[in-house]
Amino acid sequence: MSEAGQTIALAITGASGADYGLRLLECLLHAQCRVYLMISKAAQVVISLESELSIPAQPAAAQAMLSERFGAAPEQLRVFGREQWTAPVASGSSAPKAMVIAPCSTGTLSAIACGASNNLIERAADVMLKERRKLILMIRETPLSTIHLENMLKLSRLGVTIMPASPGFYQCPRTVEELVDFMVARVLDHLSIEHRLLRRWGETSGDS
Repeated sequence: MSEAGQTIALAITGASGADYGLRLLECLLHAQCRVYLMISKAAQVVISLESELSIPAQPAAAQAMLSERFGAAPEQLRVFGREQWTAPVASGSSAPKAMVIAPCSTGTLSAIACGASNNLIERAADVMLKERRKLILMIRETPLSTIHLENMLKLSRLGVTIMPASPGFYQCPRTVEELVDFMVARVLDHLSIEHRLLRRWGETSGDS
């Protein structure tokens, strides 16, 4: 059953693959979810390199730009600064139901695994852990070192969903957008949000 209308925290960090986070943001807003968005400083650089977007540094300006681009309703999207400690995501008393970091750099992975809260993204993830809420990390790195694997194992044992950016090819994708949608669809599945981004395994083109 779809859980559209829920509040989701979304963080975009500096790993390559900014389109994963941007497309997920678009889909969450389309599904009528309220989104608390955090963008790391490195992510702003990567977004400018990998897309035509240039995200403003000021949260209010970024919120206005992204709301207009993706057609967000008033108050549906809130963008928070990297040290905005008064944001709802910084406290367990108002933590959202779920948080996704897409893409998630291995630096962010490491900080979460050791309990660091040096910025709002790390603090928000720490809140999700202590409140035992859903936390999904879309790791984007290759190859993976033993340190990366140990950090992922540690967090997996704590209930975190580790979802490497490894799109499938059984649908014979022809565009980069289709590869991005494969991973975004998997995230939406884990958030129990209905979508029609891809044909599911075993379905034919005529299936509803």
